[in-house]
Amino acid sequence: MNLAKKVVIVTTGGTIAMRYDPFSQSVVPAVTGPELVAAVPPLAEVGPVEVVEYANLPSPHITPAMMFDIARMLDVILARPEVAGVVVTHGTDTLEETAFLLDLVLKSDKPVCLTAAMRSSAEISPDGPKNILCAVRTAFSASAAGQGVLVVVNEEIHAAREVTKTHSANPKTFASPFWGPVGYVDEDRVIFRRQSLGREKIQPQALVEDVHLIKLVAGSDDFFFRCLVEKRVRGIVVEGFGRGNVPPAVVPGIEAALAAGIPVVLTTRVHGGRVLDVYGYEGGVIPLKNMGVLLAGEMSGQKARLKLMLALGLAENAADLARYFERP
Repeated sequence: MNLAKKVVIVTTGGTIAMRYDPFSQSVVPAVTGPELVAAVPPLAEVGPVEVVEYANLPSPHITPAMMFDIARMLDVILARPEVAGVVVTHGTDTLEETAFLLDLVLKSDKPVCLTAAMRSSAEISPDGPKNILCAVRTAFSASAAGQGVLVVVNEEIHAAREVTKTHSANPKTFASPFWGPVGYVDEDRVIFRRQSLGREKIQPQALVEDVHLIKLVAGSDDFFFRCLVEKRVRGIVVEGFGRGNVPPAVVPGIEAALAAGIPVVLTTRVHGGRVLDVYGYEGGVIPLKNMGVLLAGEMSGQKARLKLMLALGLAENAADLARYFERP
């Protein structure tokens, strides 16, 4: 039986699904999935689409558990032979986190594209309809298969493991610092210029949610670490400076966490470059690594946190866990 290929659009909410409410004088969730599609008439020329409404939530309301639930839903959808790919509409604030978690856990190599909007339908020149159109075209593209989860916004295509939100209001907010987009959507075709290397899969039956991120600033001490140790959390991710170095006053807190059996993963607060054991002074990465801190490479703090949540669902001991973070 030959089934016509289709793209499934899974809606989760965000600005792309909001309208201005005169009563509250604010932008609120209001647009349904079918209404989103109806606002993009050129979709009819691209191919058949099906809409699945997962939620209509602002993206700060999306949790890692919901992201994992969306992944399970997509696994079912992508297994259908008539589905060419999936588009997920999402709020911009946590979109990069959902995209990264999906990239780690999804089983299919079919295209999965996340898209969003920075301007609601109530604003002049809303960007949602064009972004949906470009995302659907990418999901239909054979060249998108095997590229991993993609973020398609502003006619650019970004890899989930590299992309981040860079501006609070500008439509050109998503960027892949240092690397740039993997491709773009032109008027007549979808064009890829490179592949994102180093992708991996971590596919536990469940994720461990009690993992926390601490961002360090000049003069940080170990107060937040000791709070988390007292709470007996399952994991801590630290955003250090530069190569990953931390203030000396932070070190006792890291030592306390490790002594309590809480894994500590170290990343950097800068947008480009790796955490690396270069410096040997107190708070430098060399002594931190020697005491058992795991290095997250180029990964941002928010993405390293999600990776740790997934890895804790599989790792049976510290050595198992280290393999997920010490890879080149």
